[in-house]
Amino acid sequence: MNAPQRRIAHLDMDAFYASVELLRYPELRGLPVVIAGRRQPETQPDGSRQFARLRDYAGRGVITTSTYEARALGVHSGMGIMKAARLAPQALLLPVDFDAYRRYSRLFKAAVAGIAPGIEDRGIDEIYIDLTDLPGDTLGLAQRIKQAVREATGLSCSIGVAPNKLLSKICSDLEKPDGLTLLDTEDIPDRIWPLPVRKINGIGPKAAERLAALGITTIAELARAEPAVLQAHFGANTAAWLHRAANGIDEHPVVTRSEPKSISRETTFERDLHPRRDRDALSEIFTALCARVAQDLQRKGYLGRTIGIKLRYEDFSTVTRDLTLPGPTADPAAIRRAAGECLRRVPLDRKLRLLGVRAAALTSSKAPQTTDGSSQGELPLAGPGGGL
Repeated sequence: MNAPQRRIAHLDMDAFYASVELLRYPELRGLPVVIAGRRQPETQPDGSRQFARLRDYAGRGVITTSTYEARALGVHSGMGIMKAARLAPQALLLPVDFDAYRRYSRLFKAAVAGIAPGIEDRGIDEIYIDLTDLPGDTLGLAQRIKQAVREATGLSCSIGVAPNKLLSKICSDLEKPDGLTLLDTEDIPDRIWPLPVRKINGIGPKAAERLAALGITTIAELARAEPAVLQAHFGANTAAWLHRAANGIDEHPVVTRSEPKSISRETTFERDLHPRRDRDALSEIFTALCARVAQDLQRKGYLGRTIGIKLRYEDFSTVTRDLTLPGPTADPAAIRRAAGECLRRVPLDRKLRLLGVRAAALTSSKAPQTTDGSSQGELPLAGPGGGL
């Protein structure tokens, strides 16, 4: 007896960070809004709020995300803020609040799990869902999931359902926002092949350029490409994958449980910070990063044995250092001490633009530790030529 055709859904929250912010600031709905930086809105004497404009931003940084209205003006995530300001000077600027985004992420995933527990977590705003063995028709299940997400969060999502993960991810992007796309194998020529090759997850800008040089810009052209030509330019394994992907073939299962290799926190500063002149600010940031890594470990039920740091200097060069402890920990003070020891082994004679802390070599903890809120001390920054 043949196994039933798989029903794999890909759920992608719509402009997730920006949509969370619009719950907090509903007066901004329908306006171009950019999420970046840390500048908070100012509350006026009459209770109204004044928001910064992108044109008034001074400094560097990149766009975390933007509303669809801002995207229509050419502003996209990963774009430099100064470039975005030239494209959309009137766009409104809101600060990033990752704690809120993580909270809403947990809410929407819990809502989906109440209907379809076979979930593969792919990040803060997207998941794969295996609907194959669930009772009910595909359209009804997808509509129930969308409604559950909206009731739990007040937010909309887009869902694509197809016979595999590759196709479902493409489909979830076809009717955004608040979209619902169902696709069968026989729909591939009409719905998938006319799309650009970049729509295939795994084909990045460089691969797309190499394909374009071969006269291949659409998925249909990739599906019809001579295998020997693809092999000559990409190698046998990649060529075989490109051919399968273009024809909608993907056997990857929905992985409902995966163990993280590390847990990290990092922050990019709005301005470069000097290890000596900005010692107090750096010390506060460093301690907070260690505490948040500890909280993440405790919340997820892990202990880390290797503690590491990452520093990025003003010239964009990056250094990392690691320290392996005698035993695993999720204690913020222990993480702070270990990270401090790592910090002693790097040069601190230039301005910094990024600081990060990481816990690796993870082991499961059935009884996660809790923090007692005690102080973790000063920033032990001492490099060649003395401390900060």
